[in-house]
Amino acid sequence: MQKLTGTLRSYPWGSRTLIPELRGLPSPSDRPEAELWFGAHPVGSSTIQDRALTDIIAEDPVAALGTRVYEQYGDNLPFLLKILAAAEPLSLQAHPSADQALEGFERENRLGIPLNAGNRNYRDPRHKPELVVALTDFHAMAGFRPLHQTLELFAVLACAELDRYLTILDPASEADSLRGLFTTWITIPSAARRRLIDGIVSSARTLLERGDWISDVLATVLELQERYPGDIGVLGALLLNHLHLSPGEALYLDAGHLHAYVSGLGVEVMANSDNVLRGGLTSKYVDVPELVRILDFRSVCDPVVTPVGGEYIVPASEFRLLHGCVAEGDELTVEHDGPSIALCTSGSISLGELELKPGEAVWIPASSPACVATSTSAGELFIARA
Repeated sequence: MQKLTGTLRSYPWGSRTLIPELRGLPSPSDRPEAELWFGAHPVGSSTIQDRALTDIIAEDPVAALGTRVYEQYGDNLPFLLKILAAAEPLSLQAHPSADQALEGFERENRLGIPLNAGNRNYRDPRHKPELVVALTDFHAMAGFRPLHQTLELFAVLACAELDRYLTILDPASEADSLRGLFTTWITIPSAARRRLIDGIVSSARTLLERGDWISDVLATVLELQERYPGDIGVLGALLLNHLHLSPGEALYLDAGHLHAYVSGLGVEVMANSDNVLRGGLTSKYVDVPELVRILDFRSVCDPVVTPVGGEYIVPASEFRLLHGCVAEGDELTVEHDGPSIALCTSGSISLGELELKPGEAVWIPASSPACVATSTSAGELFIARA
């Protein structure tokens, strides 16, 4: 068991305060700090005493990962753990299924698109289910909203430019209706899309005082229009669940679920993949036809996950995530049957002889015995393991 040094990623949507303040560092930072990675991803591996975790695992993958994980994933740690800090919305995006990722990866290889090319969609042959747990109030858009609620939203808007698309929507065929509407919106000429958005924005401004979920959705739509005027993501935001997570609540996203995190600080764990299909709200490469091809247009009623006995139960096979609170003087036994990363998010926690402060993590290889976490002050620990 050894302390990990995370890899800090700076993206325009990142916060200059959330991660520095969590770590007790000067705030605001010189540049946006969007993500702090703990894991063995090829483009951002954590280090142990200046040695990449990817290299340490490769030296003895069976000891690092355990026989079971090694036989299934080779010398690849199957998950990636992050701290994510959003000051403004991320791109509108979705991730492919395992079959879609493999097919897309091989297709782009045949086309000769370099792995680091800006127009590369599939950088590896793996899928990317992900779970984000709120550390602060966390706002996100995730999964298509049930159609009857979207029809209620459209009725309240009473926008003539929007009403002409109502004929596409049939509550008896939700997925087909949402596919038809979203596909129509992304293919109309840009001038027509701007007129549609202008009409929606004009109506939305009169409805912000309602004090219900509709006004919350419209407030986000107006914010997106201000940041990305005329973007298809502004229209996409009309169709998605808008979620407010309190600390400890989580959001799980499986393959094909359209989403965009809006703001907040969270712990995120995902399969160790970098496959992202973007549809808007970004200056990065956007491939709308490929995004539509992999999207799951079935509505999502409740994507929020609450822990059971400290564990967030999700269908992903690459990771498990546990949340432990260690009161002063208490002990928490950290057991594992595979490789693990333990991350401190508050207080001061000792694991064996290692002391962790917020934003610090340790690597626990499969060959390590169970260890005990103690705290000199109330602390929180997230443990991701294969």
